[in-house]
Amino acid sequence: MSQTHSRVIAIANQKGGVGKTTTAVNTAASLASYAKRVLLVDMDPQGNATMGSGIDKNGREQTVADLLLGSASFAEVVVRSESGGYDLLPANGDLVAADVQLIQRVDRQQQLATLLSEVADQYDYILIDCPPSLNLLTVNALVAAQSVLITMQCEYFALEGLTDLSRTISQIGRELNPALRIEGILRTMYDQRAGLTGAVSDQLYKFFGDKVYRTAIPRNVRLAEAPSHGLPCLAYDRGSKGALAYLALADEMIRRHSAAG
Repeated sequence: MSQTHSRVIAIANQKGGVGKTTTAVNTAASLASYAKRVLLVDMDPQGNATMGSGIDKNGREQTVADLLLGSASFAEVVVRSESGGYDLLPANGDLVAADVQLIQRVDRQQQLATLLSEVADQYDYILIDCPPSLNLLTVNALVAAQSVLITMQCEYFALEGLTDLSRTISQIGRELNPALRIEGILRTMYDQRAGLTGAVSDQLYKFFGDKVYRTAIPRNVRLAEAPSHGLPCLAYDRGSKGALAYLALADEMIRRHSAAG
């Protein structure tokens, strides 16, 4: 595979609070630490991935919303996360208005895909942090992506949510993006002492097989603290269990991609 072949991965879950943004920020930083050229796209109006990358979401003149609506260029919007070592397309509440305005456009579902195709050769990995709901922003992310990394907690109701999300991915695949597939299932806030964790993990392996990452992300205080300092965990406490887990995940992803060729 040539260095110019970029992998575009949407990080999604239709339920909030399952480590989606934590995964987006820390996977971006971990891939960057393996000398990969990484772009993180914040498609969530909450702008948490932007803040977690050390960028003030409210201090941005132009954001990914302006890019989607064609009122700013990529060069005007992209910013460097110094603490993470990757590039970022920042977001804030302006994305809510962009979501509404996009509805009126003929090519509304393809906006992000078109934009990213123009810069794909500058990156090895493009990660998209999706909103925790199925709206036009999420659809744009899934149309632009080659695959979806799903974060989930090992609890009973999470399996139900996973079924819904798998259905959505299949539907987008049929109608808008035939190449879309599941990149992997990442177990977050993992506590191996909890009995249910093992039972849910068994179910995941049964249905998704080797799509389930061997790496699981543990519950970790340092991981929870890092965003309030505007830092990926890797920059906040490199030796913490959380940081080490995301480094292991990045390594597993890189190995899988090398094997796939």
